[in-house]
Amino acid sequence: MSPKPLRRAFAATLLLSACPLAFAQSVDTASETEAPERLSTVIVSGVGPQRETDEMIGNASAVTREDIVQSLQASLGNTLDNQPGVSTTHFGQAASRPVLRGLGAERVLVLTNGIGVIDASAASPDHQVASDGIDADKIEILRGPAALAYGGQAIGGVVNVIDGLIAEEIPDEPMSGEAYGAYNSVNDGTEGAVKGKFVAGPFVFSLSASKRDFDNYDIPGFAESSRLRALEGEDHHDEEHDHEDEDHEGEDGHDHEHEEEEIRDTLENSFAETESLAAGFSWVGDNAFAGLAIRRQTALYGLPGHSHAHGEEHDHEGEDHDEHEHEEGEEEMPFIDLEQTRYDFRAGADIDGGPFTKVAANISIADYEHIEFEAPGEPGTRYVSDGAEGRVEVGTLFGEWEGAIGFQTLDKSLNAFGDEAFITKTDTKSSGLFAYQTREWDGGFGVEGGLRYDAVELQNATFGKRNFDLVSGSFGLHQHWDNGWFVGTQLSVTERAPTESELFANGAHLATSQYEVGNSSTKKERGLNLEGTVRWRGDNGFGFGANLFHADFDGFIYLTPGETLEGGALVDEVDGLPVFLFQQEDAGFTGGEIYADYEVTDGPLGADWRATANVDFVSAELDDGGNLPLIPPVTFNAALDGDWGLWKAGASVTVAGDQDDPAEGELPTDGYTTLDLRGAFSLADAGFGREGTELFIEARNVTDEEVRYATSVLKDTVPAPGRNIRGGIRLVF
Repeated sequence: MSPKPLRRAFAATLLLSACPLAFAQSVDTASETEAPERLSTVIVSGVGPQRETDEMIGNASAVTREDIVQSLQASLGNTLDNQPGVSTTHFGQAASRPVLRGLGAERVLVLTNGIGVIDASAASPDHQVASDGIDADKIEILRGPAALAYGGQAIGGVVNVIDGLIAEEIPDEPMSGEAYGAYNSVNDGTEGAVKGKFVAGPFVFSLSASKRDFDNYDIPGFAESSRLRALEGEDHHDEEHDHEDEDHEGEDGHDHEHEEEEIRDTLENSFAETESLAAGFSWVGDNAFAGLAIRRQTALYGLPGHSHAHGEEHDHEGEDHDEHEHEEGEEEMPFIDLEQTRYDFRAGADIDGGPFTKVAANISIADYEHIEFEAPGEPGTRYVSDGAEGRVEVGTLFGEWEGAIGFQTLDKSLNAFGDEAFITKTDTKSSGLFAYQTREWDGGFGVEGGLRYDAVELQNATFGKRNFDLVSGSFGLHQHWDNGWFVGTQLSVTERAPTESELFANGAHLATSQYEVGNSSTKKERGLNLEGTVRWRGDNGFGFGANLFHADFDGFIYLTPGETLEGGALVDEVDGLPVFLFQQEDAGFTGGEIYADYEVTDGPLGADWRATANVDFVSAELDDGGNLPLIPPVTFNAALDGDWGLWKAGASVTVAGDQDDPAEGELPTDGYTTLDLRGAFSLADAGFGREGTELFIEARNVTDEEVRYATSVLKDTVPAPGRNIRGGIRLVF
C-alpha cells in the first residue's frame, strides 16, 4: 500500500479533529452552551470486572440498538463495516464475516452472548454467520488479541452479539419491546423484527422474531471488475490468435459457438432470505439470576460470483425455491439452505466467600446444518456442525487486586458430505484455564495482566489426530488523569491452533473457485502484539484518541497459490481450479485507528449536533517481503448528525484507498468514496411510542459508486450493492 492514501486520510482526520473547535466558535456564547453528557459504554465481552470503553487499553466499542438498525444489512460483516478497524469478507448479501485489523475468519471469534456461534462460517467465506444482529440489543467489538478471555481463536479480536434473551435484571416496565420494519430499493427487499419482554414477579419472558426477503441486488455496472475484464480480454485474444487458422461452425461468420454474456446492473444469484424465532425465560433474584433460551434460524441464499455448468439454471425471482424451473443448456445457480437450533443456559450470583465475589456460568448447545444446492431439488454438498461450549468465571478480590479465574471447554464436530466436500469429518475438543488481575491506585495509575492455558485436540477421519498446547498472556499499564487524558500500553503473547481447513482441507472449493489443500503437519501460530493508546475527552463535548499496534506472527498461516500431487505429478490446477495451499511463514502487521468526535447541544440552526471521524490502516507482509492476501486499505469515515427533536438528519462519507499491494494470485483493488444520507421523524416527540420510535428514510451509496472490498475473495466478481433507498419504521414500546 502506498503511503499517499495514508497521509491523506491522516490529514483528513486531523482536519476533522480541528473542525469542532471552529464549529464551537459559531455558538453565540460557548460558556452558556451546556455540553451533552456522554457516558462511556460498559463492555461485558472481556475477562474480569466489567469496564468502560474509556478505561480500556485496547480499542473496544459497542454498537447500540439504534446504530444497529441504522447500519443493518443482511450479514454481520457488512453491518459492522463502517466501524473503526472493521472490514468485511463480503460474499454478497448473506455471507460476510467481520475482519478486524486485517485479520478475519479463523482469527476473529464471533460470539452470541459470550459463547461461540458453533457454525461453519469460519471454514469458508460463503458460509453465513449464525447471527447477524437484526434482533440484537448490542454488538461489542474487541479489536486486537482477546485470547486471554476466549482462547486462541480470538487472536485477532472478538465480535459479541448480545440478544438479551436471558434477562439478568428485572426490566423497569412490566412489558416492553420493539418492532422494526424496512424496505430496500436496491434489492426490492423487506426486513423486519419484533421483540418483547414480559415481567411476572421474579420471572422475565423474552420473545424475538425476524424475517428478511431480499432479491438479487443492483450494482453500478459490470459484476466483473475492469481489471479482471481486461485480463480476460488478453487471455481471449491470445486464445483467438492460437486458433485463428481453425475452421468454425456457423453461417454468420462468428469465430466461436458461444459468446459469454457479461453480468451487469444486477448481480445474479445474490438473493437472501432469513428467518429467526427465539424465546427466553429467566428467574431474577436479589443477588442472582438463571435463565434458558432457544433460538431457531433458517436462511436461503444464492452464491454469487460463480456457477456450476451442469446444464440448468436457478432463477430466484418470483418463484418458490423448491419449484424453480430451469432450462437445458444454461448454467445452474448454486444456493445454500441453512438452519441452526441453539440452546443457551446462563446463571450468575453475587457471593461472599472470602476472596470470591461472584460467579457466572454459560452453556450453549447448537445443531447447525446447511446444504449447498447445485439447482432446486439437486442437493450437492452438506455441512453439519454440532457441539457444546461452556464457560465458568469466578470474580476475585485479593486486597486491592480485582480479577477473575475461570474455565472454558468446547466439544464440536464439523463434517461435510458430497462431491464438493473439501474436508472430512473433524472433531475438535478444547479445555482452557485462565486467570486475570488488575489494580488501580488513587492517582489513576493501573496495571493489569493474566495468563491462559488451552489444550486443543483435532481428530480427523482421514489424517488422524493433532494435539496443541497453547499459552497466552498479557500485561498492561495505564494512567488516566482527572483532566480527561488516558494513556496506556499493553504487551500480549497469543497462541492459536490451526483450524480444520488449515490442517485437513483437500478438495475442490467451488464457492471460492479454488482447489484447497491443507497441511496436517502445520504447527501452532504465535503472535506477539504491542499496542499503545492515547485518548482525551474534555468537558466541552470534544474527544479524540488513537490506538496503534504492531504484531509479529511466528508461523502465520495463510492461503496462497501452489502445487499439489495429482496423478503422480505436481500440478497447479485440478479439475479446472487453481490449487491453493495453506502455508506458514513469519509475518508482521502494523496499523491503528485514529478517531475524534464532538457534540454540542443547542448549536447552530437550533439543533443538537454530533460529528465523528476516524481513519484505520494496516500494513501486513511476510518476513520475506511478500504481501499477505485480503488486507484492507486505509479507510476514512466521517459523519455529521443533527437532532431538532421532532426531526433528525445526517450524512456520512467513507473514503477507501487503493489496495495496490496485492498478494500472489490477487489483483489490485481500486478505492472508492461513498456518501450516505439519513432523515428521521421522531414519533416519540410527536406523542406516539417511547423514545426511539421514529420513521426513517436513508439513501445509501448516493452516487452509485462501484465498491469492491479488498478483504473479499470474490472482490473482482462480486461488488457491493449500488444506490439504495431504504425507508422504515422503528417502534419502541
